[in-house]
Amino acid sequence: MTQDDLPLTCANHPNVETTLRCKECNKPICPKCAVHTPTGYSCKECVRDHKKKFDNAEWSDYLLGFVVAGILSLTGSFLISLIGSIGFIGWILVVISAPTAGAIIAEATRWVIKRHRARSLFNTIIVAVALGAIPMVLINLFRFNLFGILFQGVYLVLVVPAVYYRLSGIQLLK
Repeated sequence: MTQDDLPLTCANHPNVETTLRCKECNKPICPKCAVHTPTGYSCKECVRDHKKKFDNAEWSDYLLGFVVAGILSLTGSFLISLIGSIGFIGWILVVISAPTAGAIIAEATRWVIKRHRARSLFNTIIVAVALGAIPMVLINLFRFNLFGILFQGVYLVLVVPAVYYRLSGIQLLK
């Protein structure tokens, strides 16, 4: 019996026979370990390494992104609290203006971080957006302003995904 006659087993699961190989490193992989890509199957390690090539954020991007997103979110949260005092039309304005504020925050932050990318950078910016709204939430809480708190909740629910989707380049509709 030659080496070619032996059954091929998965590199990660030695008890599983397979015929698949990673298109990058040629490692034998089972269907559980295989990641289907547009050009064939790859192992999870090669896919992870390929994604890392696109992450180019520097340490200063985290600091700048956090500060800019936090300040802009605080400003947006303050403006939302002013709009919220209008009444019924305020609800409509909040629903329209919160995603717009998210787009403004994302584009300003993207400009400051020079379009650098990393999932952890995007998560840091999202935390800054949420933390930037907390002072206005606390002010409304101490004033027992129920509508102000609701408006801030609507603001956060709409602005956080808008910022994340805009920064990460996720497209909901193609």
